Amino acid sequence: MSSAEIEELRALLEEVIRLRRNVKHAETSSGGKIDAVRPRHRESALNLVHYAELRRHDIRDLQSRLSKYGLSSLGRTEAHVLPSIESLIWTLTRLVTPDGGHTAPPTGIPDGGELLARNAVNLLGPKPEDRSTRIMVTLPGEAATDPSLVRSMVERGMDLARINCAHDGPPSWRLMVDHVRAAEEATGKRCLIAMDLAGPKLRTGPVRPGPRVLRVKPIRSKTGKILEPGRAWLGEPPATASGPAVPVIPLDDAAWAGSRRPGQKIRLDDARGARRTLVVEQTAPNGCLVMLEKTAYFTPGIRLAAAPDHEASRKGHNHGRPSVKVGDLPAVEESLLIHRGDSLVLTSSLDPADNASVGTHRIGCTLAGVLADTRTGERIWFDDGKVGGVITAVGPGELTARITSAAPQGTRLRAEKGINLPDSRLTLSALTEQDIADLEHVRELADIVSMSFVRSAADVRDLLARLDPGQDRNLDILLKIETVAAFNALPDILLELMKWADVGVMIARGDLAVEAGFERLAEVQEEILWLCEAAHVPVIWATQVLDTLARTGRPSRAEVTDAAMAQRAECVMLNKGPFINEAISMLADILGRMQDHTQKKRSLLRRLRAWDQTGTAARTEGETGGTNPSWS
Repeated sequence: MSSAEIEELRALLEEVIRLRRNVKHAETSSGGKIDAVRPRHRESALNLVHYAELRRHDIRDLQSRLSKYGLSSLGRTEAHVLPSIESLIWTLTRLVTPDGGHTAPPTGIPDGGELLARNAVNLLGPKPEDRSTRIMVTLPGEAATDPSLVRSMVERGMDLARINCAHDGPPSWRLMVDHVRAAEEATGKRCLIAMDLAGPKLRTGPVRPGPRVLRVKPIRSKTGKILEPGRAWLGEPPATASGPAVPVIPLDDAAWAGSRRPGQKIRLDDARGARRTLVVEQTAPNGCLVMLEKTAYFTPGIRLAAAPDHEASRKGHNHGRPSVKVGDLPAVEESLLIHRGDSLVLTSSLDPADNASVGTHRIGCTLAGVLADTRTGERIWFDDGKVGGVITAVGPGELTARITSAAPQGTRLRAEKGINLPDSRLTLSALTEQDIADLEHVRELADIVSMSFVRSAADVRDLLARLDPGQDRNLDILLKIETVAAFNALPDILLELMKWADVGVMIARGDLAVEAGFERLAEVQEEILWLCEAAHVPVIWATQVLDTLARTGRPSRAEVTDAAMAQRAECVMLNKGPFINEAISMLADILGRMQDHTQKKRSLLRRLRAWDQTGTAARTEGETGGTNPSWS
């Protein structure tokens, strides 16, 4: 080795020693926080602090120079930071010291992966037989009334069932849990229950409703040919009605509709004065299904008259009244049409917004207290990022934003849509009064409690203060990271979380993408994965995984790739949808295939047969594989 190379190795050694000094100094500075965690998490807390300090430094040049000599570039040290640095120092010392140095070699790098695997089993249950990543599925409301649906989800591969406390209620939650437990018993497969506390709901207020009108129309081809007639229920549909959902038109006498006969005609003048004819297709005790071939507009008070039915009259089946009136109909949901350059005033008043406003709009905010936490120049987003702007003024009980992001033809903003304030220091508590009440049900029913809207370590302390380490020792904790504030404070949040026994993190990528910006989402989710690996904390990869498949029955190419990337987490979450069983099956297959190729940041080089040019080359003794050697 040349003298120049020796000198470069000495310089590398000095840099790595300085890096170790910084890491040890951070450990000393955070000693109080490390000492406060549970003893079983102490090694993990130490490694978390070491990793956070390591990532405060730009070591890209150092990494490149180390790689030139075939040395560790510290690129995969997440699970064991200080031992990796110590091992590198020992190796460099051996290279630059003529007698090889006098220090004993490192005893071996502790396997942080084992700690992470242990924590994952404790929180998420044992690994499935055919994959290393678990699958969590959000239960739909139907899971409370359809035990066969829940059982099929467990059979397809659901390892954890998620119940969102923002929907349904305690009676439904209890039925869902009962059905999961029954599915466990029937299949012999464990399935844990995770229940999400809803957190504060920062949403838009009401919009002035439109007229009480219901339009029923046929489906036509591009040439106007009727492909499917329009359909509606008059009166009350049967509780067991099957087939496609159709609108329901209430009547002032539901029994009148129930006395019609299939094939009978019903005539009306609709809201426009257009003469229309309905044909009865089927009946129920208090209603009937009708079809029409021309669009009709129904409003309250419109009179429906049955055409004479001589056969029914002969048999004495006709209802006494010749006609009935349409009953009360819900008002049409309206919205504000928002364009770029418009002004939008967000106000504490929940008076319905004017749906006819142009240029300048006003709409209420369900949590008026946040308005005082905002400042001019900060960003604001609505409806999962569909509308965005910059705050230009803040006054008593309101703020004004200039819209900078909307569709070219404008975007509809409706009531009850989410609001994100990524730059504002909100003083909201992550736990609402409703969450505190729901927590009592979660304690009884769930294996895991998920906390939403976490922004700081103080939010975690608030939750821990409401749990009893003795009484609630079997209740594990999952934190949803969905805000920029939580991402920025994640090291402190994790150290606070480690005061509990079994814990984890969910990357809630929907809100996180809105808050951080879609262009930053990929970077942010990677950094969360790295930091949680350093803390040996299991991660759940969530939001829109195979979402198109779950909703429509066909996946998109992009979301299949996204699902494959999710294998680096310990668990992946699917949202509900009519094709959820197909989504569970596909995700299980993808995760099973990818576990042989990647582990966290590391590529696994299993044998590939895709490029085997020998064709019939004998396999290595003991190898097994698929029947088609052309695929890997």
